[in-house]
Amino acid sequence: MTTMTDASARFREFKMPDVGEGLTEAEILKWYVQPGDTVTDGQVVCEVETAKAAVELPIPYDGVVHELRFDEGTTVDVGTAIITVDVAPGSGEAEEPPPAATEPPLAAAEPEGEAKPKGRQPVLVGYGVAESSTKRRPRKGASVPEQAQAAQAALQAELNGHGTAPEAPVAGRPLAKPPVRKLAKDLGVDLATVVPSRPDGIITREDVHAAAAPAPVTAPAPAAVPAQAAAAAPEPVVVGGARETRLPVKGVRKATAQAMVGSAFTAPHVTEFVTVDVTRTMKLVEELKADKDMAGLRVNPLLLIAKALLVAIKRHPEVNASWDEANQEIVLKHYVNLGIAAATPRGLIVPNIKDAHDKTLPQLAEALGELVATAREGKTSPAAMQGGTVTITNVGVFGVDTGTPILNPGEAAILAVGAIKLQPWVHKGKVKPRQVTTLALSFDHRLVDGELGSKVLADVAAILEQPKRLITWA
Repeated sequence: MTTMTDASARFREFKMPDVGEGLTEAEILKWYVQPGDTVTDGQVVCEVETAKAAVELPIPYDGVVHELRFDEGTTVDVGTAIITVDVAPGSGEAEEPPPAATEPPLAAAEPEGEAKPKGRQPVLVGYGVAESSTKRRPRKGASVPEQAQAAQAALQAELNGHGTAPEAPVAGRPLAKPPVRKLAKDLGVDLATVVPSRPDGIITREDVHAAAAPAPVTAPAPAAVPAQAAAAAPEPVVVGGARETRLPVKGVRKATAQAMVGSAFTAPHVTEFVTVDVTRTMKLVEELKADKDMAGLRVNPLLLIAKALLVAIKRHPEVNASWDEANQEIVLKHYVNLGIAAATPRGLIVPNIKDAHDKTLPQLAEALGELVATAREGKTSPAAMQGGTVTITNVGVFGVDTGTPILNPGEAAILAVGAIKLQPWVHKGKVKPRQVTTLALSFDHRLVDGELGSKVLADVAAILEQPKRLITWA
């Protein structure tokens, strides 16, 4: 017979890692494996969405999948086991996997007197896992009150392990973590009326959202009537077509909202505009598309606009800076990580091209192509969205003339590019149809004054009007 110690060594748990520098949770989007599948070290087993991006998670073990702890669409706290792997298949049947692999994570615990395996659990490089306190589960055959007390104790231990000071247990009080209680309060949901979906009676976010969803409106039930009249009574009418739909704010959209609010009310924004004739730039785009050195690369107006902004930053490096509030310092960056705002089904993200200032035009085109393709597939990594120094947002692709963009947090400037349209324009003293666009530069007025902002915007416009300046000014 296999002992519990053998089972603990045989069944390995893979915990939700922190894939984004301090993120506390992630939603499981898709499982790529099922129980019984063989996995190898480094194989991607699932895709999760954090507050910054969708990320694929590789398993750090060889073995056979024993259990998937959560369904797709479930939001899981960092440090919670999400999959159990049998790392020694074929070595005989174990009595049972380690307790933590069979119980839901909030109430997961070890049997009384059973010690946790010594040593640090394997984790992905640089990810780290959250430490959790020891929890106990009720013994088989325990009475209902004992089970409730055990679930309450497990919840208290869970909260203590995450640094949250729980309130003293109250008889008859619904079991839920403080964030879930706050969510219920915000949505106006009485936890006492919520039916928990978990067997241990602990209420989750999903339970609260389900309780908050508007119920179908039905006609009031008729008063009691004689049996013969009841037979002819009409069925209750369900009125369809809800007037409102409530969507939980989470993932990328939640992070974007928080960042934009923080930026808008922290950095004093100033926006300047310029309308420019980009006919020569559009001709150069067509010539570059036919150039053999650019074959297979993504060549479009955005490529030349990005290059023009990089040249303008080289001429006016003070615009490439950030404000350090804690130390009351201006941090001048001697590199440019060029952010490109990208609209995705999960929300707006701003991945950046690292060291864009050092790239040639073909290298910049290749980097832009990879950035766009990765964003469309929802595979942008958190690292690709960190460390940006200046951003371009292309609202012209939506047919919009221009806008007043909000700064990406930690950056001093953002350039909005409007739609390029054929318009009447005075060229060499005559009105002619020309390709025209409007640029808008928003900047942090603590770092960039009107003169510096105007010079940067004017340089970008001048380069797009006369692209040969890419050579003479570079």
